[in-house]
Amino acid sequence: MLANWISDNAGRIPDKTAIRYSGRDISYAEFASIVERITAALAATGVRRGDCAAFLGFNSPEMLALLFACAKLGALFMPLNWRLAAPEHRQMLQDCPPKVLIVEPDFIAQTNSIGDALAGIGRVAFGASAPGWTPWDEFLGRGAIPAPCDATADEETPLLICYTSGSTGKPKGVLLSQRAIVCNAANSEDMHGLSGDDVILNTLPLFHVGGLNNLTTPALQAGCTVVLHAKFDPEATFDCIEREGITLTVLVPAQLDMMMANHRWTSADFSSLRMITTGSSIVPRHVIHAVHAKGVPLVQVYGATETCPIAVYLKADEAMRKIGSTGRVGRHCQLRLVDKNGLDVAQGVTGEILIKGDNVMNGYWQAPQATAAVLNDGWFRSGDMGHLDEEGFLYVDGRSKDMIISGGENIYPAEIENLLIESPDIAEASVIGKPDARWGEIVVAVVVPRENSSLSSEQVLKLLEGRIARFKHPKEVVLVKALPKTALGKIRKEDVRHMVAQTA
Repeated sequence: MLANWISDNAGRIPDKTAIRYSGRDISYAEFASIVERITAALAATGVRRGDCAAFLGFNSPEMLALLFACAKLGALFMPLNWRLAAPEHRQMLQDCPPKVLIVEPDFIAQTNSIGDALAGIGRVAFGASAPGWTPWDEFLGRGAIPAPCDATADEETPLLICYTSGSTGKPKGVLLSQRAIVCNAANSEDMHGLSGDDVILNTLPLFHVGGLNNLTTPALQAGCTVVLHAKFDPEATFDCIEREGITLTVLVPAQLDMMMANHRWTSADFSSLRMITTGSSIVPRHVIHAVHAKGVPLVQVYGATETCPIAVYLKADEAMRKIGSTGRVGRHCQLRLVDKNGLDVAQGVTGEILIKGDNVMNGYWQAPQATAAVLNDGWFRSGDMGHLDEEGFLYVDGRSKDMIISGGENIYPAEIENLLIESPDIAEASVIGKPDARWGEIVVAVVVPRENSSLSSEQVLKLLEGRIARFKHPKEVVLVKALPKTALGKIRKEDVRHMVAQTA
């Protein structure tokens, strides 16, 4: 079980560095001790099987230790997105009230503003003292007696509750079991060829399954060293890759774009890297080519919060010849592509992506109808549309809910977006459908020109000439300074539609 990963490694490789954070090396033995102290403190605070402990703050070793402590107690770990506003946190805390809420000093004032949602919740200030909050050291001091693992907790016991971004409505709490995280780690090991010799860099926020589970938790199971950054900074990332012997890291397209814009990109030494993993949004081809030009395979991974997230992936030896694909189905997953009637589609035909495996969520927290809408006989309906090539490699065409039906023709925005972002004059692009009396919907391209570009709407349209069918061409182009995004750089389509509606 996941609860034993750290203690097992502490017995096997006690002196090896488990986590390097802010100039501090934490061995597996020391990290196991941190996990035990937090486990005991949670138990002394009254956290039992089925209870919840929440954390609001930047990445830290203690945040990771809290996950393993909750696994030992059979409790839920709720990492909160520090980029969200107080009302959004209130919604989550009221939906799944934690027994204990641990908050970094930077976010205490914001948290205090939702006092009505904090009733009955034990509040702990991590790293500093604050009026009305228990200091972290005092919290740890409560756990004088070690807390044993909950004998009733098994691999099916929910461990992680991650809230979706809520871009299409009320956020839903995705419940992931210990079994799901164990299965995800096995997929990651297969994808990355992970071994204890690897040195992992994580700059993604641990409140997302991408930052937590693409490499970080699998690495801690495998006995790797994880170099953990509190948050992403391009300069610090360059320094770390060059000086720490990093072999594996995950960088989403938005991060890679920032690094490519940095003066250090051309000369940076990436020779220690075996590959870079990317995903979470469309990966522009110019980004793929730029990474490959540095001699490093850029491998795409496909999944969702509901799949922990690893479900489909490329491997290093496939990256160069399968540019644009998200890979083949994971070793411990099953994949189907189905039409609107639930029937499997032929090779090359677009269908909805369904995933099945132990990595799939238990369901949404206290939302049986929402769960039933996406889970059927173990199959998770992703809402994403894609097609397979003759070798079984998946290409994601877009979201089913984003599909535009114009004049009776189905149009997938991702196809148009992929073409637009190839232009050196375009920083970002989002394609949406807009209601139209004649066509039902028309295609609208919302484009962010690059700095110092004089791009016009007419020039945007010319980029598509002769490249896609005429009926797919945008009827309108809206030029904006920025697009609304989630913490991982994924564009929030609902907010883009709202932007377009306001310009009408």
